[in-house]
Amino acid sequence: MDDYESVLLVKPEVFVYRIPPRSSNRGYRAADWNLGAPDWTGRMRLVNKKDECIIKLEDKVSGELFAKCPIDKYPGVAIEAVTDSSRYFVLRIQDEGGRSAFIGVGFGDRSDSFDLNVALQDHFKWVKKEEEAEKEKEEGKPNLDLGFKDGQTIKINMKITKKEGQEGTNRPKPKSGAGGLLPPPPGGVKLAPPPAPAAASKIGSASNVDILGDLSNASASSDNQSAAAGEIVELHAVWSVSFGFLLCLLVYLVGVALRAAARGPPFLEADSSILPVLPIHRESW
Repeated sequence: MDDYESVLLVKPEVFVYRIPPRSSNRGYRAADWNLGAPDWTGRMRLVNKKDECIIKLEDKVSGELFAKCPIDKYPGVAIEAVTDSSRYFVLRIQDEGGRSAFIGVGFGDRSDSFDLNVALQDHFKWVKKEEEAEKEKEEGKPNLDLGFKDGQTIKINMKITKKEGQEGTNRPKPKSGAGGLLPPPPGGVKLAPPPAPAAASKIGSASNVDILGDLSNASASSDNQSAAAGEIVELHAVWSVSFGFLLCLLVYLVGVALRAAARGPPFLEADSSILPVLPIHRESW
């Protein structure tokens, strides 16, 4: 179990750079590196082994270890972000003899560097909780005596409410009459008896006669109205024809008079054949 490793993060491509020594306390700048020509390219694995958190740089194909960076604190000296980019970091790598050196690493995608930050933060939060739990276990908690002492009692007030659809046991049930009907109202109101069969038959025959009489009267009145309407239509037609004839006659007479006025008296003198017909004396001309 000592060699058991828990893999926290794997990134298939990471770039490694040789970096110049830091010239000031302001931090490292990725712009000072030769970013276009990385010195090594491989994969990165973040693993947890016992209480250690280690970044391992390995070959993509063979898995051979290139360098490792033990991290005891984050953020800290073992891994440090550059000041001018979020995709590049400075790692402190160590060999088996304990010697250390600083190299630059970077990712092609910004999301890869974000994943590395999140994985490191989650790991050290978990380590902190485990340490606090171990500390509390070593110190121990005071045992609390929650039992009742002699003569000690408690009182509980329980208010039980009825659920919807349930009725209480003490609720009086309504009294019903025979057959589940309600009892009659007080006072004994009596209804009038139905009429005798003979009277009912007389009433029925009288009503039938009245109905037939109404129907006959209605039919007679409708016949009278239709006859009157027919006479009115005939009178209107006769009057229209007479008026048309008189109007034509009047137009004809007016035309004749206008033609006679246009010919004048010489016409009458020239045509003596019509003089005997007209009741006019020649001396009047």
